[in-house]
Amino acid sequence: MLCDWRFIVRIGVPIWEDRVSPVLDAAERLLVVDVEGSVLVRSALRLLDGPHAARVAGTIRNAGVDVLICGAVSEEVGRLIASTGTEIVPWVTGPADEVVRAYVDGTLADARYGLPGCRRGMGARRRRGRGGRSGTGKGRR
Repeated sequence: MLCDWRFIVRIGVPIWEDRVSPVLDAAERLLVVDVEGSVLVRSALRLLDGPHAARVAGTIRNAGVDVLICGAVSEEVGRLIASTGTEIVPWVTGPADEVVRAYVDGTLADARYGLPGCRRGMGARRRRGRGGRSGTGKGRR
């Protein structure tokens, strides 16, 4: 018998005026997109229950976000989110829908998505724990 496993990755993007919010801690809405393979299967907007760090992190955790793509993020909020196993991809800018597509297509490292004045690259990603983990998120079945 063949198993038909379908893995869905849930991507979260804090938004401000349909763009990636320059500062996660100040964002009021979270775009949540489910991606299966390279197909966007579902999206929804959620209100971020901020501005307190624990509330923002709790909303992201409760939304089941595997990968959070954001602009700047405070150390406190970043640590709380990363402790839940959510991968954080910081220092990103651009239209939210375009950024999600670039992540799925593997082109998010393009300079046009880099937040001005911020360093990007693999070292900038925050992952659970100190050593991090490999892979691109937890995934869903």
